[in-house]
Amino acid sequence: MSQDKAIIFTSLQTKQNLKASNCTLIEGTDHGPLWCKTARLTCCTTTHRHGHGSFGNFASLSIAEKGDNKIELFAPSSAQLLKHPLAILSYVPKDAAIFLAGAIAGAAAKSVTAPLDRVKLLMQTHGVRAGQESAKKAIGFIEAMALIGKEEGIKGFWKGNLPQVIRIIPYSAVQLFAYDTYKKLFTGKDGKLSVVGRLAAGACAGMTSTFVTYPLDVLRLRLAVEPGCRTMSEIALNMLREEGVASFYYGLGPSLIGIAPYIAVNFCVFDLVKKSLPEKYRQTAQASLLTAVASAAFATLTCYPLDTIRRQMQMRGTPYNSVLDAFPGIIERDGIIGLYRGFLPNALKNLPNSSIRLTTFDMVKRLIAASEKEFQKIMEDNREKQGQNANI
Repeated sequence: MSQDKAIIFTSLQTKQNLKASNCTLIEGTDHGPLWCKTARLTCCTTTHRHGHGSFGNFASLSIAEKGDNKIELFAPSSAQLLKHPLAILSYVPKDAAIFLAGAIAGAAAKSVTAPLDRVKLLMQTHGVRAGQESAKKAIGFIEAMALIGKEEGIKGFWKGNLPQVIRIIPYSAVQLFAYDTYKKLFTGKDGKLSVVGRLAAGACAGMTSTFVTYPLDVLRLRLAVEPGCRTMSEIALNMLREEGVASFYYGLGPSLIGIAPYIAVNFCVFDLVKKSLPEKYRQTAQASLLTAVASAAFATLTCYPLDTIRRQMQMRGTPYNSVLDAFPGIIERDGIIGLYRGFLPNALKNLPNSSIRLTTFDMVKRLIAASEKEFQKIMEDNREKQGQNANI
């Protein structure tokens, strides 16, 4: 029996002598490979009665675990990993890999588009900063660039970028991780995710990541547009001393309202367009990039007015107390165009920004899947070799 047990362990197959004993080895279908910690094997026996007694046929299966819930018996050797370096990535937890990819992509995208973001913020908040007497005075794109360059020099275009980069690391990680989690949550009993489910998953992911990182966003805005403030710590201390803890969450309501439809539309359109493409195009970086640009453009056009309201409510001395107060107030002062003030630099910033993030995320997910397949192929080869040696 011990030999049969060893062969079952290495080949994971039901042996003929066990079938003859009415004992069946069953592998479930709702888990990963049998060497994973979620694996389950079931041994079913049939009881027979003969004459005055009864007996049940018996089979035994033993699996030994070593290390961190992994079977080291089939693990790739150092030589195999050097020959197949992609398999090394499978040792990194999937969530950690997505976190790092999203963080790096987000930080790079924010740094590249920081000048446009600074110009956009200046255009959005100029009326409030200038005071109510001159609130109707708007500032144009070229004028804003010239003003920053004249007063602060080249470095002024990246003012406030550090807290934005610090913010985007947890923001990207939480948002992308939450989106995948919420998609599983909203998947129907038939295993399919509807359009409404995708929109809900994107909205919840956007609100979750915004709520977690919102204080850093307020600090970034104050550092970018308020004169006399040089560091994040100085702004934070001034806000605590003069305005209290609640100042770190000024404008949270419109932020949640604004980010929910933006991320919902952006992620949903990206997923649906990618899904509608022919199979040979889905796996290309060019298709991911173009799809991300289209989804970001559509989401930006539809959701930008809420972002303008949010920014004006975040400013010190803002005359608005709620979204319902700010919406007609901006229209009365600047007209409908006031809701889209700074749209051009925002679009120029958001299109590459969102495209880089979504494209990188999509490519990393494919890379992770490829590394897992490579790792399992090595494990399978090692398992077959072990089985052949056991049969000798």
